[in-house]
Parts: sequence; structure tokens; C-alpha cells
Amino acid sequence: MTAAAHPKVIAFDLDGTLAESKQPMSADMGGLLGELLKKMPVAVMSGGGWKQFEKQFLPALPEGMLLDRLYLFPTSAALCLVHRNGAWHPQYDHTFSPETKKRIIDAIHAGIEEVGFQQPSQLWGEQIEDRGGEITFSALGQEAPLEEKQKYDPDGKKRHPLAEAIRRRVPEVSIGVNAATSIDITPKGITKAYGIHRLTELTGVSIPDILYVGDALEEGGNDAVVIETGVRTHAVFGPEETRGLIESLLHTPSR
Repeated sequence: MTAAAHPKVIAFDLDGTLAESKQPMSADMGGLLGELLKKMPVAVMSGGGWKQFEKQFLPALPEGMLLDRLYLFPTSAALCLVHRNGAWHPQYDHTFSPETKKRIIDAIHAGIEEVGFQQPSQLWGEQIEDRGGEITFSALGQEAPLEEKQKYDPDGKKRHPLAEAIRRRVPEVSIGVNAATSIDITPKGITKAYGIHRLTELTGVSIPDILYVGDALEEGGNDAVVIETGVRTHAVFGPEETRGLIESLLHTPSR
């Protein structure tokens, strides 16, 4: 990566980018992020909730890293947490009201019936998860094995009709179909694109100087929404490619 292309801030997707889906991030990746934070602020944006960050992401971070330069955006940027005075604190929180949560969950059930959604022969955990600022439908269940998730619906064709049926019933929400098995439902306008705009405010860095890295940047993917912001993007196909990109950034002089 040339110095001219070197970003001043980098934002990563989590599942499929920094770690395999729902799997713990490796200590090696945590170490690379620690080194990257010495050069620039870093953000992580995921459809997963804060509990997923606590389980999947935080344990891999090394001691002594510059956490004050790390911005975490769970639930597709419906929530942002920053590290201040030795603890994580919400910078903002767009949690759904109880009434809206009920409408969304009812819409999921009605949509399943309307489109004749074919339920899998086996479920691993609950299909519907309330993450506060996001309601997530996971077709195979929240705890499905990675190998089952990877082969279930890679092009999203099984889930797109259900997503559209939900959208018709609850038009005031944003709906994303991710690269694995889920449909992520967040408040209208609260997407990873919103997260990118908030990241510019938090860091004082303009959009052309931010790089977004994700595994679902293709049309319909849950990372693709960031493209509308004008942010630079880099598509990866798993943590190993992300590792190579970070190593390249670490060995390229900043502007």
C-alpha cells in the first residue's frame, strides 16, 4: 500500500473479517490491532451485540494497547462505545423501544408465513435475538456451527424475500442481509454508514481518509451500505487476508 493511499483511520467488520463468524478473534490478530492503534485510530463495526464483543473480541486484545483510540460499534452502529477512565462507556445508544421490538418480532413471524420461508431441519439456538438496538433473525439459530453457516445461503437468496416482507410491515427500520445466515434489523438510518459518519465526528478525520475493511461489500452484503458514504473500501475473504492488509499498513509509512 502506497503512502498516498495510507488511511488515517481504519474501520473493520468483525465476523468474517477480524474473526471467523461467531468465533473468538485470535490473539495474533489482537496483537496486530494493538500495533495498528499506535499508528491510527481503529473502529470495529458489527451486527453483533455488545455481549458478542465481550465474548469474541475483547479477550484477544493485548495488555497495554491504546484503547482510547479504539471505537466499537455493535448492533450495526446502533450503539457506540469508547474507552475512557479504564472502562467502556456508551458514546450514544439507539436502542429500540419495547413497542417497536414487538412490532419487529411480530413482522418476522408474519413474514415467515407470507413468503413460505423454509425452516431448516435443525436449529442451533434461538432464531430471533434482541440485541437492544438491533433485532437479528438467524436462520440456523444463534449458535450454528461455522461450516453450516457458510454453506446455508451464501448469496442471500433464501433470506431476501423474508427481509422484504419484514420491511413492508415495519418500514421505519433498516434491514441488512449479511453474508452468513442473518437478517439484521436496526432503527431507520442506523447502519454502518451512519457509524462511518459518527466516526468522522469522533476522530476529526474526513471520510476520504478512512478505510473500511469487510467481507460482505458486494451488493446486498451487510458491509455494502458504507459505500454510499464515499469511504474507501477493501474487500477481504476472511481473517487471513485481513492479517495481510494490517501487516502491509504497519510496514507502510503514514502520510
